[in-house]
Amino acid sequence: MWVYLNDRFVPQEEAVVSVFDHGFLYGDGVFETLRAYRGRVFQLSEHLNRLERSAARIQLALPAGRDQMAGLVREFLQRNHLQEASLRITVSRGAGEIGLDPTLCKAPTLVIIARPFQPYPESLYTEGVLVIVARTRRNLPEALPPQVKSLNFLNNILAKMEAKAAGAHEALMLNHRDELTEGTTSNVFVVQQGRVRTPAVEYGILEGITRGWVLQLAAELGIPSEETRLTVEDLLRAEECFLTNTTQEVLPVTRVDGQLIGNGRPGGITRRLHASFRAGLDRFLDRE
Repeated sequence: MWVYLNDRFVPQEEAVVSVFDHGFLYGDGVFETLRAYRGRVFQLSEHLNRLERSAARIQLALPAGRDQMAGLVREFLQRNHLQEASLRITVSRGAGEIGLDPTLCKAPTLVIIARPFQPYPESLYTEGVLVIVARTRRNLPEALPPQVKSLNFLNNILAKMEAKAAGAHEALMLNHRDELTEGTTSNVFVVQQGRVRTPAVEYGILEGITRGWVLQLAAELGIPSEETRLTVEDLLRAEECFLTNTTQEVLPVTRVDGQLIGNGRPGGITRRLHASFRAGLDRFLDRE
């Protein structure tokens, strides 16, 4: 497998980052996870836009422009003969002297890696998954803006550890006001009285790429939707619940903390949205 490191493609065994890199030392950097279908990346422009926004929020100058970055991603897939893949773009502050001052780093580190995509078991979509509500709270937006998809993921990792200990697929996180935010790697939706509802950005979430497309698909299908305030009570009383992210698409949730959601089966609106997503996938894929 080839890896893109800084300014060239290298064999993965030669892809080495300095121990003085501030991404390693302090989690100072940003990233994006992408998915390729049939050699074309899902919502490539939107992912690169979000990478730029994340970098701008932490005053990190990206080492490549958007068009150049898109070209590197396409070349990466071609060099590695990848059709179905999960990719990650990482940009750290770069190597520098030990210390928190970003100006200690002279140039950012850019890495593009990937692996062949292994589809989720179809049973997850036909049976649904279990999630828990984590004890770990989402970082305060005033402390670490959720719109920055940063390398500092410890908040999410702590919640993921809770999910693993409980045998759950995902952990959902509350903010400091007991409002529902998001999962460790996903956005969350509920269906109440036929209306699709998801936490609004101001409650402390990363605005997911797939989340946005699901809201658009709901509008196209004539399904009412809203971005709003949600609580655990809303979650537990929901008729349906589902998760979205780049790799798992639209994944039904049928149990929360052991309690059935609705009748304990993936709901009709969830299934319609996922079917529409897959049927219209071609229009979401990168075109040069």
